[in-house]
Amino acid sequence: MLHFHIITLFPKSIEPYLSSSILGRAQGKSGQPKKHEKPKIRVSFYDPKDFAVAKHKRVDQRPYGGGPGMVLEPTAILKAVEKALRGKKGAIKIFFATDGVQFDEQMAKQLARKKDIVLICGRYEGVDARVQKILKARKVSIGPYILTGGELPAVTLIDAISRFVPGVLGKPESLEDSRVASPEVYTRPEVLTWKGRKYKVPKVLISGNHADIESWKASVKVKLDTKMMDDTLSRYLLKALNELRLRF
Repeated sequence: MLHFHIITLFPKSIEPYLSSSILGRAQGKSGQPKKHEKPKIRVSFYDPKDFAVAKHKRVDQRPYGGGPGMVLEPTAILKAVEKALRGKKGAIKIFFATDGVQFDEQMAKQLARKKDIVLICGRYEGVDARVQKILKARKVSIGPYILTGGELPAVTLIDAISRFVPGVLGKPESLEDSRVASPEVYTRPEVLTWKGRKYKVPKVLISGNHADIESWKASVKVKLDTKMMDDTLSRYLLKALNELRLRF
């Protein structure tokens, strides 16, 4: 069983999502699994405030060197992680950062084979950088943008990783590797009339020719993958150019 340990100040902000639908069933929630089935994943929360050393359970402090906002102090975070790791060996520790390794499907597959994953969710201006250095945590990014906290990245990783844990998905063919996934999907009605215009389902999808359908899905996916690669390359080149400007 894969155990996710989430270090967060706001567990209630993500508990409902993690306890519903596929992820809920994988934990034995949201329509209990059959008696002979065991939970496939487990999710535990650790609130840094429970490990605070300051008065009133305060865990944020002003940043050295000035600047806006507050920074999560290291001691409470480290103690929370220490509790999560108690009695566990080989746990993966993940620290969310925009300069981290880009999370992708390949990483999700690799992490799905682990037993314990600790996800450290920052807030405000972030977590004291020494936490990542002390824990030797992996720096991971879900994209080139800033979020209010690390809770949404944590949910993203848990959702994507759990799909590759055996038994989590009801049908193994739901995994992308087992089918040709298309970014475009359609259902009834065959002809949708909206504000005087008609929108039809591509003819190939109602042709009944499975070979043609799979070929169409593959071609659509190739177009999307090419666009994503172009966008990624553009962002990489822009980032490299900005770094060069800062050096000279």
